[in-house]
Amino acid sequence: MLRMFMLALSMLSLAAAASAQQAPPRPSANRPPISQCQAVAQAVPGVTFARFDPSAVQPAQANSKEEVQIQYIGHSTFLITSPEGVTIATDYNGIYRPAVTPDVVTMNNAHSTHYTAHPDPAIKHVLHGWSDVPGEKADHKIQVGDVYIRNVTSDIRNRWGGGGLLQKDGNSIFIFEVAGLCIGHLGHLHYELTESQYAEIGRLDVLMVPVDGGLTMGTDSMSRIVKRLRSALILPMHQPHALEQFLVAFRPQFKIGYASDPVIRVSMRNLPRQPQILVPQRM
Repeated sequence: MLRMFMLALSMLSLAAAASAQQAPPRPSANRPPISQCQAVAQAVPGVTFARFDPSAVQPAQANSKEEVQIQYIGHSTFLITSPEGVTIATDYNGIYRPAVTPDVVTMNNAHSTHYTAHPDPAIKHVLHGWSDVPGEKADHKIQVGDVYIRNVTSDIRNRWGGGGLLQKDGNSIFIFEVAGLCIGHLGHLHYELTESQYAEIGRLDVLMVPVDGGLTMGTDSMSRIVKRLRSALILPMHQPHALEQFLVAFRPQFKIGYASDPVIRVSMRNLPRQPQILVPQRM
């Protein structure tokens, strides 16, 4: 009996050892978390990305643990506040400043109104959408509190060269993954996205899109991107004078609303079931 017991114990030990060898490595400080928004698929034409279906969630009021606050500050700057209180200012230029010093700022250098060379020293994380190393591109994968931030680069027209001189990877689409939401900021986007870029971006529940009638992209091109990304909530930014032209391109298919409060509160539970353009206050 004792011999059989020892044999069984030995077999269990071997099985446990084999299972431990097959188990995935534990997360570490040097390994970024797995994106919950990025499509796990090859970049192939016509790929369809999984997206959150709000109808699958039982209606309920969002609580503070799942609510993300978004406030339009001006131009292309939004202040994003996570459930844990992490604050992020997008396309921060030092001119349009939120009332609080943000923990994180993102920047793009297509124009001086989208970055500053002298950010407040109190800002803990300054993320450039471009690389200062020739031939390289910005690559951000950073966890700050309950927010995971990553970027997808895109080319821009050289701001000094005029004409159509191309600057490789001069812009970044920043993506903020928080409280189950995928929030994307297109930055100063100059060219339509490629299949590879769509695959890198993945799902976006909330999309911040530049509206300017052509300074970044024409309305037709920008509308194709917005429709392709199929975000539930679209927040226009950049140039208020071009807003009406932008809205006209979407009126037949998208619901259009105007924010009744400076702070837009978003959660997985209250995402619109039909794609909606929500014009923030001050836009």
